[in-house]
Amino acid sequence: MLTHYLNKMKDIKFLDVPSKINLLFFCFLSTYLFAKDKNEGVLGEPIKPNILLIYVDDLGYGDLPNYPGALGNSIAETPNIDLLINSGMSFTNAYSSAPLCSPARAALLTGKSPARLGFEFVTKHKKDSLGWDNQKWISMFQNKKLIPPPITLNLPLEEITIAEGLKKAGYETGIVGKWHVAAHHKVYKGWSPTHGPSQQGFDTAKETFGSHPYSGIKNSPQLQIGEYPEDSLTNEAIKFIEKNHNSPFFLMVSHYFVHTPHLLGLQWIEEKYKKKASNNISKEELRYTANIELLDYYVGQVLKALDKSGLREKTLVIFTSDNGGHPAFAHHAPFRGSKWNLYEAGIRIPMVISWPGVVEPDCIENTPVIQTDFFPTLMEIAGTNKLETVELDGQSIFSLLKGKGIVREKTLFWHFPYYHPEGEAYNKAKDDIGLEDGEISQTRPHAALRKNSLKLILFFDTDSIELYDLKNDLGESHNLAATRPWDAELMKKELLQRLYNSNARFPRINPQ
Repeated sequence: MLTHYLNKMKDIKFLDVPSKINLLFFCFLSTYLFAKDKNEGVLGEPIKPNILLIYVDDLGYGDLPNYPGALGNSIAETPNIDLLINSGMSFTNAYSSAPLCSPARAALLTGKSPARLGFEFVTKHKKDSLGWDNQKWISMFQNKKLIPPPITLNLPLEEITIAEGLKKAGYETGIVGKWHVAAHHKVYKGWSPTHGPSQQGFDTAKETFGSHPYSGIKNSPQLQIGEYPEDSLTNEAIKFIEKNHNSPFFLMVSHYFVHTPHLLGLQWIEEKYKKKASNNISKEELRYTANIELLDYYVGQVLKALDKSGLREKTLVIFTSDNGGHPAFAHHAPFRGSKWNLYEAGIRIPMVISWPGVVEPDCIENTPVIQTDFFPTLMEIAGTNKLETVELDGQSIFSLLKGKGIVREKTLFWHFPYYHPEGEAYNKAKDDIGLEDGEISQTRPHAALRKNSLKLILFFDTDSIELYDLKNDLGESHNLAATRPWDAELMKKELLQRLYNSNARFPRINPQ
């Protein structure tokens, strides 16, 4: 299987410089001809668009069959997301700031890396937050070399979020669905009454699991062919759009799909894919694929609400995932790894930005970007980029959206100082992280840095490093640390410096 994917990788232009230059020129020229002034949107209106952020959960890079460069062989049908891809800019080198949910969301909201925030793992219930010296915490890591940092429960209220920044620019702000940057309240992933969206700049905040099984509904009601389950999350998003059509708004539609557990009982959808795969598909993949189509339908309903309200031409739409996909279900090829680790499949994610009159339709962009870039980008677009805040880790990509390109001011870096899976499950997990092998693997405390096409991974327990050239090795199968020691050492020093400058929390030596 690995050889098969490596052969297919040869045709991908993820880091093809000549192709990139041609694409940038095409995007720039077409955008110039389409919009008479870069400071004006459609029909000469000032650029201060509505902003719709569709943030989905655990969607792998290869789960969208028509996403540029995807080799996952997904058979999912995603007509609504496909239309979004055709209408905007698709990024082949887009990254989440973390390989799992809470830190990725905290970083997106603030423009700061999880290392800087001290928020590197999923939040839990209050009882699960234990100090460095707590014996229960230490005992959880018996037979391991390191003790990870205590779990952070809440995104601090003093952190300025995208919503707070856009409020200063006159935006009406809203969120529906998943929050997950504060301690669970009452139910699993329930919103905190003290550290929820309402305390972080959102005027409208609707807590709902929608039709996802987290709502307590595990099976879909009986559906006729062509019918989909009602989704309160999507309905709340539509209500917000209809209510705020006369003023600029920022709406974060934060889905629980396609996170496990998957909604069961989507009979007609599953039967369609079973036939499409000639019965050569597992029950798990069948359900997962059906849930992807369901997500696409909900995305389409929100986009249709924009059209119905006459707002599509005035709205910047971002579609992206919080991290890579689950190893047992998602399609990751051509990338190694999955959710929970810093190999490419854990952090490289689909990302589409559509903005009529500014972003050229059907554009492919190869420049590396990361979700901490959203904060400074949206602040610049809204005209409120002078906020009282400490140093951000992201940078504005507004110029990139206009077809002009950017030079990255800082290298991209990640920090995950934890073991995964937790508890006894770690010992049962596979010790090697593979390429689309369908297995949950052991993740050790590690950090990573990407500089141009080179990527370095540092493992804290062994002080060992891996170095990959992503231009020639998207599957991260050829460790160059021994053959390029100079590059490896320089990048290791730069990574550690970035972590120190961020006041990152490092795992400690296990005293046992």
